[in-house]
Amino acid sequence: MALISQVEVRRLDSIKSGMVEFYTPQSSHETLLAQIPAGLIDDLFVHHFQTDQLLVVRGSFVLVVLQNRRYEYIPLSEDQPQVVTIPPGIPHGAINLSQDTCMLVNAVLRHGPAHDRDYRPLRKPFPYDIARAKALLAAHAPLSACS
Repeated sequence: MALISQVEVRRLDSIKSGMVEFYTPQSSHETLLAQIPAGLIDDLFVHHFQTDQLLVVRGSFVLVVLQNRRYEYIPLSEDQPQVVTIPPGIPHGAINLSQDTCMLVNAVLRHGPAHDRDYRPLRKPFPYDIARAKALLAAHAPLSACS
């Protein structure tokens, strides 16, 4: 698999069999289950030799990515199964404005040993736009959650 240079978002392929829907698994060197606590506004961090492949399995959050000197806000939810691929060297963080913990699977691709600066918080060049993150989550919510 060739390295990508920017964040990619794609819906998962699925096959339905009776009442069960099966989604395509992601190839990885390591699969992690991560929790994003309720109310979290996370710092940016970066991986040097790792590609993250994120899939929300419970709850929702906004992934914040710093690319081309600006933030990109990507709402992710269990209601719309999609994988976000974050290549090495892209600063990213999480915003979970809900009252519930968000659970996600990270199918990690390793491109070398972990770097000693991985997971260390980075200084944000400017504050997050929390109002925008809130609006994106509200627009992304299923109709039943809005009523």
